[in-house]
Amino acid sequence: MAEVKSMFREVLPKQGQLSVEDVATMVLCKPKLLPLKSLTLEKLEKMQQTAQETIRQQEMAEKEQHQTNQ
Repeated sequence: MAEVKSMFREVLPKQGQLSVEDVATMVLCKPKLLPLKSLTLEKLEKMQQTAQETIRQQEMAEKEQHQTNQ
């Protein structure tokens, strides 16, 4: 390893305890993409759309049946 000369000199105590201060640094990680809609919300919307389609089909069938009866 190459030594780096600095203006501070390292001093190790001959008696007592040696303590080291660790400086916390930020660790960058990959961004996590979150869905704009949750899976539950998407399922509910799909159920609602199928229910509305079913109602439309039933209404159309009733109209056709009503027109054929006249």
